[in-house]
Amino acid sequence: MKISISIEGAVGLTWAHWKRLVGDVEHMGFAGMYLSDHFTGPFPPDQASLEPVVALTYLADHSERVHFGPMVAPLSFRDPVMLARQALALDDLSGGRMVLGIGAGWLEREHQMFGYKLGDVPTRMARLEEGLEVITRLLRSDEPVSYEGRFFRLSEAQLLPRPQRPGGPPVMVGGSGPKRTLPLVARYADIWNAQLLSPDGVRERSAQLDELLRSVGRQPSDVRRTVAVPVVCGHDPAELERRMSWARRMAAFAEAPLEMLLGIMREQLAAIIGPPEEVVGLMRAYETAGIEELVVQWFGVDDIEGIELLAEQVLPLLSGQ
Repeated sequence: MKISISIEGAVGLTWAHWKRLVGDVEHMGFAGMYLSDHFTGPFPPDQASLEPVVALTYLADHSERVHFGPMVAPLSFRDPVMLARQALALDDLSGGRMVLGIGAGWLEREHQMFGYKLGDVPTRMARLEEGLEVITRLLRSDEPVSYEGRFFRLSEAQLLPRPQRPGGPPVMVGGSGPKRTLPLVARYADIWNAQLLSPDGVRERSAQLDELLRSVGRQPSDVRRTVAVPVVCGHDPAELERRMSWARRMAAFAEAPLEMLLGIMREQLAAIIGPPEEVVGLMRAYETAGIEELVVQWFGVDDIEGIELLAEQVLPLLSGQ
């Protein structure tokens, strides 16, 4: 199982942080590097963030090995045509290392703040379906394509130049909903990124995805299985407290007991928490459930020490790097 890092960029990410992280994550041996796509977080105070396409362009030109992409780009404020065009360019720039992560959008606060219409869940999923249709047609067809939908339209459209990698970058769909998201994964995705699931939950949804893939004429092996999981790794309470310093900058969590914070992470985000040997065991449970790449959601943009701990005491005990 490969281990990658996804930087949660709306919790104070600056160019100084990002430039250091890009160099360190590749040097330390992680398989991939992703960046969340948000203007801001769910709670005040608002903090610095970087525009992901621009930040990933820097990564593409300042790395040689890691694969990368947005985790994930919401089609509630990302135009699918422009996103497909940007993804093709980033894939070519990096020599074929781009992963185009796509989602429906969910964070109401940022949509209200910047004037984007998030819509109710049926609207979000309908827009996601149309956007995936547009993106996959533009990426995978070497002939002009047309499409007429409720949200998006194409008329004999073709993105040029065509990608150096046949079909362009792989499409990753993030989400775990069995009724709407998994059927879209089965129809459109090359990679599934499970979210907010335990290993048992992954195993259950993955079996559902297998059946959905067969129902549309694809094989289970056609879609790689990945998962995004927050990881809080430390040898003792003092080290775990340092890992949670990013949360202390939020008014809602500034004075909360450490155990309360870690409990919220476990219960609401399915976080992996503990010393390195315990973290390895919990990660292996995902590997046993069929996960091929575990993406560590990393909130501490200035916590290089925490990433070093994973690189030195977790990566060597896991296969696939």
